[in-house]
Amino acid sequence: MTSRQAFETMTRERPDALYLVADTLTTRNRKRVLDFSDTHRIPTMFERDDFVQAGGLMSYGASLADTFGVVARLTDRILKGAKPADLPVEQPMRYELVINLKTARALGITIPPTVMVRAERVIGVVRRSDARGLTLRHRNRIQQFE
Repeated sequence: MTSRQAFETMTRERPDALYLVADTLTTRNRKRVLDFSDTHRIPTMFERDDFVQAGGLMSYGASLADTFGVVARLTDRILKGAKPADLPVEQPMRYELVINLKTARALGITIPPTVMVRAERVIGVVRRSDARGLTLRHRNRIQQFE
């Protein structure tokens, strides 16, 4: 199925939400996906936070900073003479939840405080009513407060 066919199908048979992995096709069509989901008011969840910063609702995925650190460490070991075949396979150890409150409000979605406290970052202005039940430590993760 081509991306055009996928969008046509989603227009005819509207999904409740979209979850997209961070592959080449998704990345190349990021603006198109976000515009489509905005126009059709479809909540989106992604694997990487850059999609959320661009307007997606939320992301949950491996920490890119941690992943790049692992790559740097393994590259250093290879450059110092280690054989790649002798290096261990490593899986991500830290995952991040990022939420875009501006997008949530545009979609008419209320993000419960119990979900916001689990977020690594909350993008957008948080109203005092959104923050009920959040501790100061949790409020520090939020980019802007009303």
